[in-house]
Amino acid sequence: QRQLVESGGRSVQAGGSLRLSCAASGYTTDCMGWFRQAPGKEREGVAVINIQDSSTNYADSVKGRFTISHDNAKNTLYLQMNSLTPEDTGMYSCVAGYFCELVAKVWAYWGQGTQVTVSS
Repeated sequence: QRQLVESGGRSVQAGGSLRLSCAASGYTTDCMGWFRQAPGKEREGVAVINIQDSSTNYADSVKGRFTISHDNAKNTLYLQMNSLTPEDTGMYSCVAGYFCELVAKVWAYWGQGTQVTVSS
């Protein structure tokens, strides 16, 4: 059974850090990533990783602050988020698929999401 289960989202003050996790099961895809969506805004690709060669790509808005990683032994995806700002608030969803792009339409599988709220 395929599952993507996110965890780690919570409320935090600006300047703080969070680490999101995504436990994956039943997938054999090369790519995984994180997307986010804030109320009233379009879904945004945050970070993606090719789990075969560990190459990564980030949205400009998070470069230098966020780090995506994957633990092959645990089949778990992580997103380390530092220096958080209120603009980082949103529902963060884990994705799995065959194209490592920051574009929502190419991703085949989506988790339910975990909420991150950053207060000023």
